[in-house]
Amino acid sequence: MRLTHLGHASLLVETAQTRLVIDPGVFSSTDGLADLDAILVTHQHPDHLDPDRLPQLLAASPRARLLVETETESELDLSGAVSLAAGHEEQVGDVTIRAVGGQHASNHDRVPPLGNVGFLLTVDDTTAFHPGDSYDEAPADIDILALPLNAPWCRMSETLAFLHAVSPRIAIPIHTGLLSDDGLATYLMHAQRFGPRNTEVLVLRPGSSYDV
Repeated sequence: MRLTHLGHASLLVETAQTRLVIDPGVFSSTDGLADLDAILVTHQHPDHLDPDRLPQLLAASPRARLLVETETESELDLSGAVSLAAGHEEQVGDVTIRAVGGQHASNHDRVPPLGNVGFLLTVDDTTAFHPGDSYDEAPADIDILALPLNAPWCRMSETLAFLHAVSPRIAIPIHTGLLSDDGLATYLMHAQRFGPRNTEVLVLRPGSSYDV
């Protein structure tokens, strides 16, 4: 499995048989991305799905399946999308995709509740977890965690509690699009210094990749 950070919350996941992208939002770079087998969307916020660029992404990958959180499918009227509720499982090539969770983390009482699913991606004996915008689910036996690092809905104590609860082998920080370089370094310091002893916090700059 190869993971490429496309910026903010978006990851390109490639295996021997499959190419899929998670959360191609307005802060991510998907220009030139083609030949995808699936596009996965955790929830409807524009930093996780850019509806203006989605048609171009689909046109470049005509065989791609569009797998989205339930409210996202209904709110944005995404033609041909497959709605994924928590517990739903799909097979795309050699990747087993399981949706977990169901609720976006609370920003504050002026923002209405919103649906959100995390995605567990399993290939052979390797499992990666992208939680979307929520720390509610902390599945066990995760090899790679896409760790939301900064957002209006989280604070560092919650980030660290989530990181310890999952205790992955590798944590790749995501959801960093609102941070300056100095701000990112500060958040990373906390995750690296105070995260689980056996977890490696692996920083992928946008455009860089990691082979599991």
